[in-house]
Amino acid sequence: MAAVQLWCRVTIVGPDGSELAHYSLEGPGAPDLGVVDDVARLALLAGRLGGGVVLAEVSPTLRALFGVAGLHVEVEGQAELGKEPLGVQEGQEEHHSGDLPL
Repeated sequence: MAAVQLWCRVTIVGPDGSELAHYSLEGPGAPDLGVVDDVARLALLAGRLGGGVVLAEVSPTLRALFGVAGLHVEVEGQAELGKEPLGVQEGQEEHHSGDLPL
């Protein structure tokens, strides 16, 4: 059985920048694209609520998977290559009466 490895730490921030929750993503062996999908979905939900996610201590394998998936993560307060960090995008999103509540 593979030893549990830390893949990254996730902080969910609210619209005002306050920290709402902290998580450690970890598991046996290396992360896979399922972990990338989970983080992307979390970032999407947080963004819809006006907040975002900040990743710390991202493992090299997970960082590479984010790159393969075309997602850009924040590194020490700076987005890689000057691109928008994960979960922080400019734009407006419309909500319709038939939408599920967030």
